[in-house]
Amino acid sequence: MNEEKAYKLLAAQEGISNRAAKEMIDQGLVYAKGKKVLVARGNLAADTEFKVEKPAKPVTIFENDKVLVLDKPAFVLSEDLAVSHGYPLLHRLDKETSGVLILVKDEEYRQAAIEEFKEMRVEKIYFAAVAGKCIEPARIEAPILTIKGKGGAVSKISANGKPALTLVEPYLVEGKHSLVKVSIQTGRTHQIRVHLRSIGLSILGDDKYGGKQADRVMLHAYSVTLFGQTFKAPLPSAFKKYGFSGV
Repeated sequence: MNEEKAYKLLAAQEGISNRAAKEMIDQGLVYAKGKKVLVARGNLAADTEFKVEKPAKPVTIFENDKVLVLDKPAFVLSEDLAVSHGYPLLHRLDKETSGVLILVKDEEYRQAAIEEFKEMRVEKIYFAAVAGKCIEPARIEAPILTIKGKGGAVSKISANGKPALTLVEPYLVEGKHSLVKVSIQTGRTHQIRVHLRSIGLSILGDDKYGGKQADRVMLHAYSVTLFGQTFKAPLPSAFKKYGFSGV
């Protein structure tokens, strides 16, 4: 059987450069035989047919002279939105996490907002689709240590880590999956993903932290409350596949 690098096959199929094809695979947008292609340089059969997901465009939730609040789609980098809109990020979301993302226009506002985050006066609520049945609330107070390497950041619970608190509430149960509401004030790297895994509720699609296969990491930043103002982004349609909607 003839084989070739995945990114080269994709480039030929889509009529794009090898570099563009590799970036699409790295962004988690490419599927073959119903499964996400994870390694751009991995070999696949020469006759492989790819399905390419197109990331949605961000939607403006709120804008004034101080902030621009976006509903970030999955598979779009927070940093890319900062560049394309011309404003710095107040915080960031992981590539496959969707939801509320705040960019700032005013430096005085930015400094004051940073202080709110440091003093843990900012409420952030997420929804996550997880494997298993969650029927009781949980309080997870475990320090998180993050190690950054060439393959990206990886976090784990460690006595040497930084304090982190995650509050989990059951919201809906559908078959073998649950939709949980998660509230955090600290914002450690991959905090929700690591903490949910620690109680046996890995997020669907989160292969880095033990999650079952899905089209994406099923984590959504539903709301952020800052200076008494709440910004919300509705649950995206991707969650309907698992029976969750209407949030």
